[in-house]
Amino acid sequence: MVARLLIAWVVMLACVVIHAMGTVVIVRRLIAPQLSTGRSLLSGIWLLIAVVTCFAAVHLAEIALWAMLYRGNDGIPDMETALYFSAVTYTTVGYGDVVLPPGLRLTAGVEALTGILMVGWTSALIFFVLVRVRAAREASGHVAPITINSDLDSKP
Repeated sequence: MVARLLIAWVVMLACVVIHAMGTVVIVRRLIAPQLSTGRSLLSGIWLLIAVVTCFAAVHLAEIALWAMLYRGNDGIPDMETALYFSAVTYTTVGYGDVVLPPGLRLTAGVEALTGILMVGWTSALIFFVLVRVRAAREASGHVAPITINSDLDSKP
């Protein structure tokens, strides 16, 4: 059991490395060049589509890594089912129609934890892109700055 958990933690660390490398590439190649100047709404939308698409590929690579672990340990009989189980576990959907043998069940828990963390990481970066696109559009005069109602800040 301990050996399998250690292997699961190694795969989790590999996912963190994959995600970090994907993040660096996405930020340097997609986000940074696009945010240097004020952009139109359409270019901002295309940037978000590109970022989401690239991160989906990163998540799919991580899901495939977990699937290879399940397949390699004879926990799941074929790669298609292993990919399906891994995707369901990584996204924490957990249908329960495919079940691992008892020795690998804790591994699935580590994958679910990994998926939660990596999806949170991706969500944070997508939010960052939304904020930066909005700021670039405000700075270029494409949209008015967002203001907060002063009534909310007044004291009784």
